[in-house]
Amino acid sequence: MRSAFIDELVRAAAIHDNIVLIIGDLGFGVVEPFATCFPNRFFNAGVAEQNMMGMAAGLASEGFHVFIYSIANFPTLRCAEQIRNDVDYHDLPVTIVAVGGGVAYGNLGYSHHAVQDYALLRTMPNMLIAAPGDPMEVRACMRYLINNPQPSYLRLGKAGEPCIHSDVPLVHPGQWLKIGNSLETSKTYLTTGATLDLIYGILTSKREMHDWALHSMPLWGMKSKALQTEQLLKFTQVITVEDHLMDAGFGSWLMEAVSSEPQLLSRVEIKALDASVCGMVGKQSTLNAACGLHENKL
Repeated sequence: MRSAFIDELVRAAAIHDNIVLIIGDLGFGVVEPFATCFPNRFFNAGVAEQNMMGMAAGLASEGFHVFIYSIANFPTLRCAEQIRNDVDYHDLPVTIVAVGGGVAYGNLGYSHHAVQDYALLRTMPNMLIAAPGDPMEVRACMRYLINNPQPSYLRLGKAGEPCIHSDVPLVHPGQWLKIGNSLETSKTYLTTGATLDLIYGILTSKREMHDWALHSMPLWGMKSKALQTEQLLKFTQVITVEDHLMDAGFGSWLMEAVSSEPQLLSRVEIKALDASVCGMVGKQSTLNAACGLHENKL
């Protein structure tokens, strides 16, 4: 995902001379293509995320589309006030790029678990969450964000994610994206972010799951809640899957979106990380499996 992101950013920056990249003293081994091509639009703000966010807001207020790149918790929880007051409140074109969503950095412990980031960012009224499920969805999200600059949060995996899509799909905020040749059926899984690969693997390997469809939602946020009722009406059962805590996460967002239609609430089942993950250290696959995202529980 990281390689797809930087490739799309470099391509876009060659066309749009207002694109800027700021890093928080990390990302080396990934960001060099941009830094080499556009040294005057590349800044290292150091280990000072709050200053970095303020700097991004200042540049954005002068007409730049600013991309901030850091490990997931640092450009979100550490500078929540600056996101809220400087970026979202003023509706500025700042894209917060977070690498290592969920427990991708699980070996580094709770300080690096990004399991409350949706909860924070989805309460910002102007914020668009971009949570691609594979490198092709990264490219799709980047193309949408480049063409629609706004306060946004691009949540990436760490590295090595397989491509589920054969081509770059078209994505729009709040729209469910059908994966592959899913059957026309009344039951579907709905993922956001890196859990797409997990569910795709289950549905393609287990014959007893052949009557389930699969959709992802790479783009969502407060403004796209109104689109959910019509899409949910097409299904009798929808299981949401996310590498985030259930509380204030993606599944909770969907249930809020259809809360005015109580008969639809029973159609939604949420699969997410158990809060016990907050006290655990381990590799991503181990933590996911131990805390609710195991194929036998999905």
